[in-house]
Amino acid sequence: QVQLVESGGGLVQPGGSLRLSCSASVQVPDIYIMGWFRQAPGKDREFVAAINWSGSSKDYAVSVKGRFTISRDDAKLTAYLQMNALRPDDTAVYYCAATRNMLRVTDSEAYNLWGQGTQVTVSS
Repeated sequence: QVQLVESGGGLVQPGGSLRLSCSASVQVPDIYIMGWFRQAPGKDREFVAAINWSGSSKDYAVSVKGRFTISRDDAKLTAYLQMNALRPDDTAVYYCAATRNMLRVTDSEAYNLWGQGTQVTVSS
């Protein structure tokens, strides 16, 4: 059973940067799409970004486009989310996830593998 583990969260000031990592316990077959989601207190889980197996296709939520960058390094069994120009409304628990469903990359229901989440807090 593949396990995903996130790291890299923490407290950062507005305008700052963080890089989240998502490490897989074993090799994830390269047909998996890797995604990042987040959930703020009292809100539903929302899509942040997704990347296909080759890294040639990336999707972003409108709210993070131009500020966040998703990438993956299959040799290291790791996916990344580089977050720049962070804002207080980016505060949430961030989850990485994996799916084979290429048609629903923004839908959390399509993902069958999930990490435990890492807290990101943006505050002065």
